[in-house]
Amino acid sequence: MDEEYDVIVLGTGLKECILSGLLSVDGLKVLHMDRNDYYGGESTSLNLIQLWKKFRGSDKPPAHLGSSRDYSVDMIPKFMMQMAHFYVFNKGKVHKVPATDMEALKSPLMGIFEKCRARKFFLYVQAYDEKDPKTHEGMDLMRVTTRDLIAKYGLDDNTVDFIGHALALHRDDRYLDEPALDTVKRMKLYAESLARFQGGSPYIYPLYGLGELPQAFARLSAVYGGTYMLNKPKCKVEYDDEGKACGVTSEGETARCKKVVCDPSYLPNKVRKIGKVARAIAIMSHPIPNTNDSHSVQIILPQKQLGRRSDMYVFCCSYSHNVAPKGKFIAFVSTEAETDNPETELKPGIDLLGPVEDIFFDIYDRYEPVNEPSLDNCFISTSYDATTHFESTVTDVLNMYTMITEKVVDLSVDLSAASAAEE
Repeated sequence: MDEEYDVIVLGTGLKECILSGLLSVDGLKVLHMDRNDYYGGESTSLNLIQLWKKFRGSDKPPAHLGSSRDYSVDMIPKFMMQMAHFYVFNKGKVHKVPATDMEALKSPLMGIFEKCRARKFFLYVQAYDEKDPKTHEGMDLMRVTTRDLIAKYGLDDNTVDFIGHALALHRDDRYLDEPALDTVKRMKLYAESLARFQGGSPYIYPLYGLGELPQAFARLSAVYGGTYMLNKPKCKVEYDDEGKACGVTSEGETARCKKVVCDPSYLPNKVRKIGKVARAIAIMSHPIPNTNDSHSVQIILPQKQLGRRSDMYVFCCSYSHNVAPKGKFIAFVSTEAETDNPETELKPGIDLLGPVEDIFFDIYDRYEPVNEPSLDNCFISTSYDATTHFESTVTDVLNMYTMITEKVVDLSVDLSAASAAEE
């Protein structure tokens, strides 16, 4: 503690660990602290005893669920999931999402004429090259809205629903009146990701749960000289006469620094509440019905299908991902909360799961920073949202990195040099 650092990072959530890794690779002297005695913060993965303790106040889960250490249950409803299938909820039923022109022709989501129209649209998207005007069909997608682009192909509302929410992964319908280029890029990213992996999914997911990701970036930081201190209670940010962060005090010792990076829980007076996420975590002994017995699956329930303002997400992973004992499945249902009753609000997603052995409900608040980092040298991440993927997480990290370093992150760095640095 008795040293000066370029940056002190508080909290070992995924965002903080990615930043710690990036800043250490940049050559900055980093101290990373956490009040908890484990890595991951809000994005950790818990064993069965920890899960019971968090939600039930008891450390004795029932024996029939198997060994506690065989479980690794993610604590945020967000995944880079390598799934057997990806589904969308439409008119009360679950359907596989078509992602290419050929899949569009086979999809039961659409009638024969709609399939032909959708195929033409997919072919346009697949051929589109931002740098080649010949592929634009006379349209400037920076000016044409998504609504107008879709109208050109005559697609109906149901088709628009799964394209916008299941392929382009928009969270609401504002995208329809925004430039179409973003939606086309999102669809191309989905299709390219789908083609990259053997297994029919555009998503990847780490074995042993999402909690492995923060630890991986923490190791990267450590290889490049980052210092880690867990179980440091009451981390208090210190300020100089100008109101700029200049250190962090814990257990009577103060480490000095030029900048502080943290999650919202460490500086509650510099953030504001922007919403809340409702989630359910279910333990089951079977895959989700109507998903081809998939050991891993994602289902998006678009807002219009539910009469809601925000989409709902269902995920399932299993023992095949080393997050549960043999024969057990873990399902998650999450959404941006619109009420204070998660049991009722999440019912459309929970109804898709079939029988569950145990289920946990939770609501957590989401926060965003309201401070001006240039004035106080405090760089605060935004809370995790209910989306299925890491787009908003990565966007926040890249923006924070630029604010901290005044440069854009360079992802071309050769990290194989890490082994040399370690030696």
